[in-house]
Amino acid sequence: MDLAIVIINYKTPHLVIDCLQSLQPQIDSARHRVILVDNDSGDDSVPILEQAIEDYHWKSWVTLIPSPVNGGFSAGNNIGMKAVTAKAYLLLNSDTIVRVGAIASLENALDNHPEAGLISPRLEWPDETPQISCFRYHSPISQFIDGAATGPITKLLKAYDVPIPVQDTPFQPQWTSFACVLIRQEVIEKIGLMDEGYFMYFDDVDYCRRARNAGWTVLHWPDARVVHLRGGSGSVKSEVAARKRPRPYLYGSRSRYFAKFYGTFGLWVTNVCWLLGRSIAGMRELINNKQPHTCEYQEQDIWMNWKEPFKLPILPASNHEKTA
Repeated sequence: MDLAIVIINYKTPHLVIDCLQSLQPQIDSARHRVILVDNDSGDDSVPILEQAIEDYHWKSWVTLIPSPVNGGFSAGNNIGMKAVTAKAYLLLNSDTIVRVGAIASLENALDNHPEAGLISPRLEWPDETPQISCFRYHSPISQFIDGAATGPITKLLKAYDVPIPVQDTPFQPQWTSFACVLIRQEVIEKIGLMDEGYFMYFDDVDYCRRARNAGWTVLHWPDARVVHLRGGSGSVKSEVAARKRPRPYLYGSRSRYFAKFYGTFGLWVTNVCWLLGRSIAGMRELINNKQPHTCEYQEQDIWMNWKEPFKLPILPASNHEKTA
């Protein structure tokens, strides 16, 4: 198999169907396979998807795998990647629409750039407005920038600011969004699958960092375009945007990432850097009578798991257990 496309569903069957419909004209069933993993949705997702596969005659290129547990983003993608042997794997969010020609463009980039272990397309809104999807590593200094949320500080420390502005030509970021990313089989052979210690978030920067440490590059390929209905497959982004308290796995993943790449002491330093930045923002908010830019309880939540940053996430109870 030349390409296996892995899509995770969690209570978004109609988004998945839209995504599959955008893929259909780009699929060569002799070379391509879609592995659709239902992450124990516990709703009508599986029968809805089974019926769609039957009605649209997708059986020749779509395989549906119901997972008995919701192990999270990394675990779900690992199920899909282990299900079939392919030269490359395209991890694709359920809340995406693949523009015409994107699959062929990504495959061409894979063939013509053997140094690239991971390749990402341009992500955009339905009106073709591009989304920032390439980044610099999260670091203690970037956390200071985030905490401060102050223009002059961000400008002064621009080299450490995480988001990279949209570019129209190919380039090599430190990491890229896994809403859609192509991974070469040789990368998986060398560094393994995704770290299932992350339930969601920080799994993409972790994997890109491991790949780059092993000698591969990450290539952004804007010629391939994919619509990303950001937030359609989860609620954390909308919770953060509304400054509400997000799900605890966001901070658990954050702690794991910083401890993994900066050490346990580095995690402590990171949190102190964020709090120093936050004190600057707090003074500005007090003087200007502005609302805080942070989420509820963020000052305490950043310390989640800091004493045991590698503690495995507590998974949601499976729906089989709930009904037992």
